[in-house]
Formats: sequence, structure tokens, C-alpha cells
Amino acid sequence: MSEFSLKTPGRWLYRSLRDNTMIEYEKNNLERSTLVFSPHQDDETLGCGGTIIRKKQAGADLKIVFMTDGSTSHSHLIPANKLKAIRAHEALAAAQKLGVEASDVIFLEVKDGTLANNQNQTIQRVIQIILNFLPEEIFIPYYQDGISDHNATNKIVVSALKKSGLNTTVYEYPIWFWNQWPWTDCGGDRKKLLTFLQKSLNSGLRFLNDFRCSVYVGDILELKRSALDQHKSQMIRLMNNSRWLTLGDVSNGEFLKCFFQETEIFYRYKIKV
Repeated sequence: MSEFSLKTPGRWLYRSLRDNTMIEYEKNNLERSTLVFSPHQDDETLGCGGTIIRKKQAGADLKIVFMTDGSTSHSHLIPANKLKAIRAHEALAAAQKLGVEASDVIFLEVKDGTLANNQNQTIQRVIQIILNFLPEEIFIPYYQDGISDHNATNKIVVSALKKSGLNTTVYEYPIWFWNQWPWTDCGGDRKKLLTFLQKSLNSGLRFLNDFRCSVYVGDILELKRSALDQHKSQMIRLMNNSRWLTLGDVSNGEFLKCFFQETEIFYRYKIKV
């Protein structure tokens, strides 16, 4: 077991309980056609980058759909239009590392942070993508991920699936759901610890109840890391300014470590139409 999984008793307990109920993703399914919906440019690699690599190695027809334009992540330091272009370029570079051709990457370009306010229009666009591709599997952010664009992506795709009438399997991947105790440090203050424990109780139960499917990615983590490194604006400071925050700055680096465990986990279910 890795040093990361043993770092705190809480992590060890959750991992142990989860592993007892986890069902490994069937290798035969790797060949299934797939749509991956990513709220922002980097979520596709963080949440299911290893699985994308696995599926492309198996010959799956796979497309990545980026919902937002990524223009506001550092817009306090760089013009939004320039940042939009940077992040689109980074997304294509990351996709290539994952084994996905540029022609299989779709940009919806909804303004970053506004997806919840543009659900109706975006649902219609997603329906067309689904009906044109007819995927056997769809990957989306976890419904309780906690970030507006992530939650909106989930709602939009699920609604589009129901309207399209397509019988497919959905896999929800966690991103910001990881940024809480026991996966990230809650600090040494006892009052803060108690608050974290109270807030984490429900999410911990959801973690154990929902995430029952796993894909082993332990032997391709360097490929996944290489793909994530292509999202330079999120991984390094593009200018010498401490206000340029990176994924490594979140929770003192513990958040980023969550995405380099030996398995990627998913909440799997069938859409009822």
C-alpha cells in the first residue's frame, strides 16, 4: 500500500472499506465507444485520464467534449481571450498524450463559470453530439462534485441523455470531491478538525456508497502525468507572480496527489429512459 494511502488513519479506513466493495471495470468494456465530458481543460485528465489511455490502447472510439472555454481561471492576471486560446492549445496537447486525436476533441466554448446559466442551450448541443456519436459509455463529473461548472455539466449531460433516449452506461468521476478530509489536510486545529469531520460524514458515506467501480492505472501513471503536464497554465506559473495559483497549490499539494493513486474510481449506473 502506498505511503499516500497510509498518511492518515482516516484515509486508510476509507480506502479499506472502499476496496472491500469495489468492482473492477471489465477489460472487455475498454473497447466500447465513449464520450468524455469535461467541465474545464484538465478535468478529463485528472478524473479519468488513465482510463482514457486504457481505452485508446484497446482501440476504443473516444471523443472528449470540453464544456467551457477556461477563460477565467487566471483572468485577473492575463486577458480572458488569450487565456482561452492557451487552454484550448493545452487541451489538444493533453489529448494527444492521452492517445486522442485533435479531430476527436470538441470545444463547446461556454464562458467559464457560466454553464449553470446556459443549461437549456447547452443541453440541445449535447443531444446532437450524443445522437451523432451514439456512445456506449459516457464519463461525466460526479453529481456532488461541489463546483458550479462541474455540477452543471452533470445535469446537462444526464438531461441530454434522457431526452435522446439512448441506452448507455454513465461513469461519474470525482474531482473537487477529493478536496476534503481525509484526502486533504484539515490542519492541526482541533475545532477545525471537528468541523471537517462533521462536514465530511455525509460525503464519506456517499464515497463508500457510490464509488464502486475502479480502473487500474498504476502502470500508466507517468503517461497520465505527462498528459496533465500539458495543461501548463494549471500546473506551473506562466508568469512570476504568486497570485498565479496552480493545482499543486491546492491543499499544499495533497489535492493533486489524489489523482495519482493506482486506481481511478467511478460512480457507475445506467440511465433510465
